[in-house]
Amino acid sequence: MVETAKQSRPFAFRACTTIAVVVGMVALAFAYTAGWLSARRLTPEKLIAALQSESGPPLGHRRNHSKGICFTGILEANGRGTALSTASVFAPGVYPVVGRFNIGGTDPNQPDPLAQVRGFGIRITTPDGQEWRSAMIDAPVFAAPTAQAFYEFLTAARNNDPNALKKYSAVHPEILAFVSWVKNHLRTESWTEDRFNSLDSFIFIDATETKHAVRWSFVPETPPVTLTPSELAKREPNFLMEDIAARVAAHPQHWELMITVASPGDPTADPTKSWPEDRQTINVGTLTVQDVQQEADGPCRDINYDPVVLPSGITTSDDPIPAARSAAYAFSYDSRTSEASHYPRVTRAKQ
Repeated sequence: MVETAKQSRPFAFRACTTIAVVVGMVALAFAYTAGWLSARRLTPEKLIAALQSESGPPLGHRRNHSKGICFTGILEANGRGTALSTASVFAPGVYPVVGRFNIGGTDPNQPDPLAQVRGFGIRITTPDGQEWRSAMIDAPVFAAPTAQAFYEFLTAARNNDPNALKKYSAVHPEILAFVSWVKNHLRTESWTEDRFNSLDSFIFIDATETKHAVRWSFVPETPPVTLTPSELAKREPNFLMEDIAARVAAHPQHWELMITVASPGDPTADPTKSWPEDRQTINVGTLTVQDVQQEADGPCRDINYDPVVLPSGITTSDDPIPAARSAAYAFSYDSRTSEASHYPRVTRAKQ
């Protein structure tokens, strides 16, 4: 339903007055906005600075989604993806994966129950030396349609002017869908029960050079068990990390890789807009998480989950966000690697 500006303003104001309570969410989705950068308006430094808390950046850590844990596993492709793309990762076979479960926010010590968004990064490699990297979150839509809009949102959220957020939402009513999701969705008891979505659109190119606009999701095999806010508040600060380590140690965990194909007219450049649920969706393989390692000495620590690292057969779409995210991810990577002395050292027992 489309509302007039006059009709939507009271709701926009009520929604925005609650944003102060969840203002931490302004940084949580950096995995999806890390860039959207325009050389004339924004730089990676400027946008990342807007994401940081008053205490400054988490030295030695990723500039957002700073808290995470590594995993290794495999993607078993079933061959169905070859109908959409020539990428070798879709040929029937088993491909190694190095990934990272994480939560949104700039504090590497943030308690897990406070996380408004949960994230998931993967790097899949194939025998021909190609890679597919992706960073996803559990939200169904994103907060802003452009980098500039997201920057303005961050600025408004931190503004002492009580009308700043009201003014922002009047111009950008699309924020309300994301705010509603943040406020109202129930959190699960485990990363193993979360669905992770690309949100950004990409292009798959098949053997006839036909192009298909797609988005993808990793859908968990484990049925979700949701927590009430009071139940969530009682969980330990590291409950997600402890849970994933215990579950994977007991037995491997699985997600299905689902590719959703756009129909003509579906928006591909705006991640605040979802596609209708009746769009063609193809299960192209199964991700199996086989081992979990602490990030301090794990294989994901030094991986930049740059969304434009794509194999042949996959390319970016008219969505400008992945390229902009790539620029900001690079800045974050360079910053944290230059601050290695600030990263917690791994103490190993003497043999």
